[in-house]
Amino acid sequence: MKPQLCETGYGPMRRSDSGGFWRRRREEANPAESSSHGASFRLRAVLASVLAGLALLACSDRTDTKPSDKAASQTPTFQRVRQPAVAGAFYDADPVSLSKTIDQFFAAVKAEPVGNLVGLICPHAGYVYSGLTAAHGYKQLIGGDFRTVILMAASHTASFAGVSVGDFDAYRTPLGLVPISEKSKALGSMPPFVMEPRFVARRPDGTVGEATPETFEHSGEVQVPFLQKTLKDFKLVSLVFGQADPAQAAQAIATQLDDKTLLIASTDLSHYHPYDEANAMDKHCIEAICNLDLDGIGQDSACGRLPVLTLMHLAKTYGWKTKLLDHRNSGDTAGGKDRVVGYAAIAFYATESSRKLPVASAAPAREQPAFTREERRILLELARRSVNEVVTKGRLPTVDGSGFPRKLLEPKGCFVTLTKNGQLRGCIGNILPHAPPCQAIMENSQSSATRDTRFPPVQPDELKAIEIEISVLTVPQLLPFSSPEDLLNKLHPHKDGVVLQIAGRGATYLPQVWEQIPDKVMFLSSLSQKAGCPPDAWRGPGTTVHIYHVEHFKESEL
Repeated sequence: MKPQLCETGYGPMRRSDSGGFWRRRREEANPAESSSHGASFRLRAVLASVLAGLALLACSDRTDTKPSDKAASQTPTFQRVRQPAVAGAFYDADPVSLSKTIDQFFAAVKAEPVGNLVGLICPHAGYVYSGLTAAHGYKQLIGGDFRTVILMAASHTASFAGVSVGDFDAYRTPLGLVPISEKSKALGSMPPFVMEPRFVARRPDGTVGEATPETFEHSGEVQVPFLQKTLKDFKLVSLVFGQADPAQAAQAIATQLDDKTLLIASTDLSHYHPYDEANAMDKHCIEAICNLDLDGIGQDSACGRLPVLTLMHLAKTYGWKTKLLDHRNSGDTAGGKDRVVGYAAIAFYATESSRKLPVASAAPAREQPAFTREERRILLELARRSVNEVVTKGRLPTVDGSGFPRKLLEPKGCFVTLTKNGQLRGCIGNILPHAPPCQAIMENSQSSATRDTRFPPVQPDELKAIEIEISVLTVPQLLPFSSPEDLLNKLHPHKDGVVLQIAGRGATYLPQVWEQIPDKVMFLSSLSQKAGCPPDAWRGPGTTVHIYHVEHFKESEL
């Protein structure tokens, strides 16, 4: 299929308007350029911007051969690196000068610490205009221990459906490289997210060539140097919003949150209004954000409206609070007051009443649930009674669980496996916890006996030959890996249950399957086929793996 022609810019761009994109881009970096006194800066900015854009086009698809010393010592094999698009235009391209500039911003900020920080809204104009406001937000991160930053930017340069997930290994700024989080692939498999779509676009010089939503985008990039100056050893998820439902985006992002993950929504506020008018508009927008009033964020309130709404949806879901840290506009910093751009820094934080985020772990959990012999007996008797009555009477038994041990009332993922003379006769379950084991096991016993499409329903004359095995699962954890070989190295046969997801398809094997398929390559190839994909599809891009562990027990063991 031929790639779709995508017009680069804030709106549809005519062939004769190839300079319009960079004119609008320069106004984002430097609102004062719309007046007559910015001529010399305009020339420098456009040259630097064009060169940065062309450098990205030349380098985005080749191996990065010059990682920084720090990055090289930590991750020496970055193959795909997102190069800076606006260094030298929105912020200084020289690392020493850039670092000094950010330090000066921090020195000018007297910030009251916000405890239990979970997210920030920060502006994305040129540092000379919005850097001080951004510093009010990012100073909150100094001394913090975030391992992952989910950076939500708004597309200013491409029109596309969905939310682009940066599909590269590292993100470069003049301050060095930031590794990309494994959570990127996990998000990329969930709507409305897509792994960095590629399309044919009109470049700033008027030529047509391949690009992605990241190619010329500044709104995420300008945040990264602030993150590099404040956080240590973090990984990045780089998102660029096209046309997407923020509620759906929030729901997907929620699956990747833990207590070591920070959310950043990048946005400026009103654009190019007189000073007083802009302040009134921005005050209304800020009040809507701080009150989590989703309907109060108008189409023209903020260019990063969708990232902001996504963060607000998450705040409402988790019960987070907000705090305005700073608000000003370009007329307060380095520009005139006849045509300004508004900026705000807003913190989102959790309270005692907020819904708790999962605790981050350095590695997937290895602990298995522990049931006593008596608890196992109760669950197996429930499964046996359920199978017998479903097969002979066509319904599940009525069970009073009021006297069950408390552990059997806590939601767990579980599978029920039926075998006959040592051969599989049915196996159905749920990976994620949705009901107490006593309830889930009854339901899965019925499904294994009558609804496993691989087998005919169990008949009454088979019941005496059927043996029942129960598997109780831990919650699946994302298994990060950098290559197919790395994935193979990280799998633990006979311990790991595996959930394999490939391009929207998925399948799982319980750890017991390793007994039939002990070879790791054959195990993954068979699981790939079970998901409806070619055997080697697990080696390709877009593959995500979650692992879990089980406690399994069967009737013959009691």
